[in-house]
Amino acid sequence: MIRNIIFDLGNVLISWKPEEYLHLNGYGDAARTVIMNEIIRSPEWLLLDNGDITLIEAAKRIAAKSPLEIHEILAVFDLRTSILHPLDQNTKLLPGLKEQGFKLYYLSNFPDDIFDEIHNKYELFRYFEGGIISARVKVSKPDPGIFMLLMKTYALRPEESLFIDDIAVNSHSAESVGITGVHLSDPDLLCQLLEEKLGVILSP
Repeated sequence: MIRNIIFDLGNVLISWKPEEYLHLNGYGDAARTVIMNEIIRSPEWLLLDNGDITLIEAAKRIAAKSPLEIHEILAVFDLRTSILHPLDQNTKLLPGLKEQGFKLYYLSNFPDDIFDEIHNKYELFRYFEGGIISARVKVSKPDPGIFMLLMKTYALRPEESLFIDDIAVNSHSAESVGITGVHLSDPDLLCQLLEEKLGVILSP
């Protein structure tokens, strides 16, 4: 029986669409391609998520091998909190899940330097019992260790836990340690998937 629901944040409860944001804010095709390839898809981005390097270290490493200047790289990093915003159709499901007795947790690959700002800014976090972000524990999804750490930290049983992520390899990793994994291919499907997996009614 599922008692615990564990949410990834990006594109599950919080929108993260940097290329779309850049397009809507006047960045041309060439600029978007450079930013996506040189910064957002860089190895340094993953190291930042994992807490292995600081923001300044990431910017310096990217600048050393990129056509972008360090001030341009830092300016893109400064945009992150503007790109992130709650997916209201999904966050509105959290109170109903709490009312039905489920314990809610978050588990996300997330950089340390902006997490507190996001956590304090958005009301959705009030519904969680707790959670883990990768940068603060030095391990990232899809490493099974991050799931086991969440289980241990909050004394949860894998067989009583459901994990939802927008990346299939992450949900498969959760399954490898006994957690029921759900790949959310489209944020608009969250309500439907939860109703199917939990046997509850969440729709208005």
